[in-house]
Amino acid sequence: MRILLVEDDKMLGKATADGLKTVYAVDWCQTAEEASDALLTTDYDLAIFDINLPAKSGLDLLKEMREGKDDRPVLFLTARDALRHKIEGLNAGADDYLTKPFDLDELLARVGALIRRSQRQITPQALQGGIVFDKAAHIAYKEGKAVPLSARELAVLEVLAGNVGRVVSKARIEEHVYDWSDEEIESNTIEVHISALRRKLGKEFIKTIRGLGYMIPS
Repeated sequence: MRILLVEDDKMLGKATADGLKTVYAVDWCQTAEEASDALLTTDYDLAIFDINLPAKSGLDLLKEMREGKDDRPVLFLTARDALRHKIEGLNAGADDYLTKPFDLDELLARVGALIRRSQRQITPQALQGGIVFDKAAHIAYKEGKAVPLSARELAVLEVLAGNVGRVVSKARIEEHVYDWSDEEIESNTIEVHISALRRKLGKEFIKTIRGLGYMIPS
C-alpha cells in the first residue's frame, strides 16, 4: 500500500511520514504542485492533504482530483477551529478529515478504514497453485489457510496479482513497494521478497522471466 502525504510543515510532515511508514510506503510532498505531478505518475491507494499549503491549497488539489474523475480516497488535515475548511473539504469530495494536532494511532486507524472501504467491492482473487489473494483484507490463502506475509511481501504479491499473465519489471515492483525516501534498498531486495513468497506459496508460484522481471502465470 502506498500513500501520498502533502504537508508543508517540515517537522509535522516528517513525523507524520515516519509514523505512516510503520505500515505503508509513503511519499511526502510539501506543495500542491509537487503532489499534482506525483498523482499523475504514481498509483497511490490514498492521499492525505493539509489544507493550508503554499501557493495552492489542499482544497484546490482535491477539487482538481475530483474534477479529473480521480476517486482515490482523500483524508485532509485541518486546524482545530477551521470548521469552514472541514465543510468545504467534504463538499469538494474528501472522504474524511482529521483535526490538528492529531494522534498518530487515530490517523493510522482512519487511513486503514478508508483503504478498506475503497477496496470493499474487490472480491478475493483465485491464483494458480491453489492460492487466493484477498486484497481488501491483505491476506493470502493457500489451500484455505491464511499464510503469514510481511507488509513488503504483500505489496509485491499485490502488484504481481494485479498483472497475472504479464511480466512485471523489477523497477515497477520497487516503485510499488518502496517510497522515494527508501535509500536502503539493495540490489537484491526484490529477489529476497520473491524468494520468500515462493517459499511460503509454492516454488512455481512466481516465474522469473530472465532479463525482464517476474510473473504469476495465468
